[in-house]
Amino acid sequence: MFKTVILTAMFEKNIVCIVEDNADLREGMSLMVQFSKSYLLGGSYSNAEEAIREIPALKPTAVLMDINLPGLSGIQCVNVLKSLTPETLFMMCTVYDDSDNIFDSLKAGAIGYILKTEGPQKILEALDDMIAGGSPMSSGIARKVVASFTKMGKENALVETLSDREKMVLDELAKGLIGKEVADELNISWGTVRKHVQNIYKKLHVNTRVEAVNLYLKR
Repeated sequence: MFKTVILTAMFEKNIVCIVEDNADLREGMSLMVQFSKSYLLGGSYSNAEEAIREIPALKPTAVLMDINLPGLSGIQCVNVLKSLTPETLFMMCTVYDDSDNIFDSLKAGAIGYILKTEGPQKILEALDDMIAGGSPMSSGIARKVVASFTKMGKENALVETLSDREKMVLDELAKGLIGKEVADELNISWGTVRKHVQNIYKKLHVNTRVEAVNLYLKR
């Protein structure tokens, strides 16, 4: 593992740290930063636990973060480091392009998300963009984010078609209550509850209570 501790104030270049468990990739990314004109390598780490111990003292401008790390994941690492070094910018540099990892990373505090397959030049350009105030993403990642927000918008629109009473029924179903319990809680008949549930399914375009509740809770 290559690591060097640097006093940020001594240099005009932006300090960048790397968290990557693959030794070859970590070395390659370290050299990429070292040979760049704009960045200085603050440290490179093979796991989240070491990064959490070392990075806060460096206060780097940016961190390139892998997701699949031994022990704590890169997403968990970002979540912890963001609270310790709130000014640091985090960019996920990973092979994972699924929606769950993308949104979990963004929720943890990552600003950018780029695939390792983009290559060194694209990664450095993404660093430039992020430090300049942008939110760089690989084109395929950006399309997935847009598609997800579009889907969320449509789902929210469907939920808004529900009546207040139908939303009340869904609130009770989301608590785990079954039909008769919902009826008792809302002081209505089981037949009325069943009619509301049928209308809910129709309006949300779903076929089960689980689908309806999941859609409702994601709004």
